[in-house]
Amino acid sequence: MVPPDAGRPSIPPRSPTSLDPAAADELLRTGRLEVVGRLVAASNVTLLGRVTGAVPDRAETGPPGTGVAAEALCVYKPIRGEAPLWDFPAGTLAHREVAARLVSEATGWEIVPPTVLRDGPYGPGMVQLWLDVDPSLDVVALIRANAPVLRPVVLFDAVVNNADRKAGHLLALPGGRIRGVDHGVCFSPEPKLRTVLWGFMDSPLEDDELAVLGRLRAALGGSLGAALAELLAPDEVAATARRVERLLEERRFPVPDPGWPAIPWPWY
Repeated sequence: MVPPDAGRPSIPPRSPTSLDPAAADELLRTGRLEVVGRLVAASNVTLLGRVTGAVPDRAETGPPGTGVAAEALCVYKPIRGEAPLWDFPAGTLAHREVAARLVSEATGWEIVPPTVLRDGPYGPGMVQLWLDVDPSLDVVALIRANAPVLRPVVLFDAVVNNADRKAGHLLALPGGRIRGVDHGVCFSPEPKLRTVLWGFMDSPLEDDELAVLGRLRAALGGSLGAALAELLAPDEVAATARRVERLLEERRFPVPDPGWPAIPWPWY
């Protein structure tokens, strides 16, 4: 009996580091998701998953239409495992994580790893690509030194109104790149910026940063605004646009709001 895959070349799984963002999104959306563990330190149910499937074969190494086998670890946060919060509507944290990814991509800073909303073993939730950090890089040292690589993260947090930027939510990757995770408490229409990254406060924005904010303002009036409207409440989308407008008007990094705690606890 001839196996159904006879004649088809055997293609080894592609490692997550070689996946471009579009391919990673496709894998996270359509791949087979299985739970392999739980991250017990998280306040919400946060599961370690493995996603396997196929992504488009951009290098055309196999027969047309076959795709390339891919496998990656991921973080899976089912909506049913979200702990109730007094200041954010129930069942919305996963949507906010995906909205943060959309804003991240619109800036071009690629701060948030590939993140999708999909069904899983424990129901719908957020699924995000797992990224391995560079153990030789010390995030706390970067924060204390006000490393310039953190500037895009600070501006991003100001745009999405991140209420919980801990040091442990920053990932230092090989090559010195910085990524951010855990954006479930963003996009409130009320001022809630709470972060460990106040080292740049009230400093002037650079021309390239203002240019990114200008493009973001335009996107919020078009396709990005429409996409966010599928994930957030109308007043939350409008408040995001106002925050971008304020940054462009003041041309400076934000300062702490006197009516809200400036630093999260625990800070790491």
